[in-house]
Amino acid sequence: MKKISLYVALSLSLLTLAPGHAQNRSYEGEYKMNTWSVSVTPGLTRFFGDLSRGTDRAFPELGPSGKQTGTIGLSVNKQLTHLFGVSANFSSGQLRDGKKETYDAYFRSDYLMGTLTAQVNMKSLLMGTKKLKRWKWDLYGGVGQMWFDTRVYSLTSGNLIRFSNNRFDYSSKTAGKWEGDGSRFTREIVVPTGTALHYELTPRLDLGLDFTYYFTNTEKLDMTVGSSDPTYNDNPGNIFIFRKGTSKLDKFATLGLSLTYKLGRNAVRVGKDGIYDASKGRYHLRWADPKDLIKEPYNPTMNDADSIAKANMPKPVDPRLYTDSDNDGVADLFDKEPSTPAGSVVSGAGVAMNLDSIISSLLRSKLTPECEALFSNIEFDTDKATIRPASQEVMRKVIELLNVKTNCGIILVGHADYRASYGYNVQLSKRRVEAAKRFLTRAGLTDPSRVTVEYYGEYRPVAPNTSGDNLQRNRRVEIKIVPQNMLRSPYQSGFRTDPREPR
Repeated sequence: MKKISLYVALSLSLLTLAPGHAQNRSYEGEYKMNTWSVSVTPGLTRFFGDLSRGTDRAFPELGPSGKQTGTIGLSVNKQLTHLFGVSANFSSGQLRDGKKETYDAYFRSDYLMGTLTAQVNMKSLLMGTKKLKRWKWDLYGGVGQMWFDTRVYSLTSGNLIRFSNNRFDYSSKTAGKWEGDGSRFTREIVVPTGTALHYELTPRLDLGLDFTYYFTNTEKLDMTVGSSDPTYNDNPGNIFIFRKGTSKLDKFATLGLSLTYKLGRNAVRVGKDGIYDASKGRYHLRWADPKDLIKEPYNPTMNDADSIAKANMPKPVDPRLYTDSDNDGVADLFDKEPSTPAGSVVSGAGVAMNLDSIISSLLRSKLTPECEALFSNIEFDTDKATIRPASQEVMRKVIELLNVKTNCGIILVGHADYRASYGYNVQLSKRRVEAAKRFLTRAGLTDPSRVTVEYYGEYRPVAPNTSGDNLQRNRRVEIKIVPQNMLRSPYQSGFRTDPREPR
């Protein structure tokens, strides 16, 4: 029995220490799954060997239950992947059968058994994980060891004829006699193969039907070797020798009803809708493929994309932001006086100002006050870049103001109406801002470096090019007096070769 305990401990150690498979191993990032379970399997046994399948099935000597025998098994299961798992199995049972022909004997064998098996999930392998989500069909095989104690009795007299082992008599594993204390059990290698069909009852319990066929490494499980030796019945000691008899190796099968309890935290199972939701708990790797827990990427339809685009579309821009009805250089959205006369000098709020009084007050002041934003336009004749006399007077006052307010700068922005080609209009608006800058410089501006120029051709009209008055309003140079820190940096200023560049 010490050897049995050693084998059990070794089996559990090998299973538990399987590399890389911790109980709560994480799959595909954050998702965790349960992987351990235990099973209890009561079942029926059936022997296949010399003392079986006799033509006479009525053996009262076997007792009220006839030849029917049973077993009880315990398994510790570890699922390595969704398709593959391993188990350590321990069972105890009995085999009984007999045969009238040739042998006129029946036997009874009590056994203990420990095996290691590997399972393959055939349902998912052949049909995928999307079908029959609550069903599991496995094929398995392995190797192990059994310890058996066999007694053979005469069908005629009921007397004991042979037995497999005892501590003082013959042994089926050693030639000759057993010296000293021993075990009544004989030890042999066994190879189990089988199939199982399981159904997931609850997140914790599975119910299944297991069929296992065992190949033993002996023809002496029923203590017969084929009876080819004429002295067989007279000399039962011959059964204990190592020589193999004429019969095939013995086999037996079990058919059991298995109840499996799945270990682990927060156990859940897939719902009737077939959708896996890892936020609800942990699925068991026996029943769920980790790939099924990964949420599929969202691929919106055209209608979804259209709805998303509409929901995120910015609000329409107020048209007053880019219109200047009175052509004073201040957008209507910010213009507090949206109908100032043409050529008026206005503040940053679009309020008309008396430029003479402003300059006079600045000249009388001993200190240079802060620079205030002022806007004005000067207009040009068709296809001309010559500054009109009325506009010259406005520009002289601007020069006078800039010479006093040294913390101010000036932005000249040239425009044209839509007549002529696009490229020609760009060059025309460029000539107009150059003419305005030359006038400022020649008329006495002390610091020409404070002048920044831009030109846009017909690209930025202030009025539709539908009438003579509107065409005149579009032939203009905007004059913007602003604090010097609002001027563009040197690499941003200068002439624009492409009027579509952002300002």
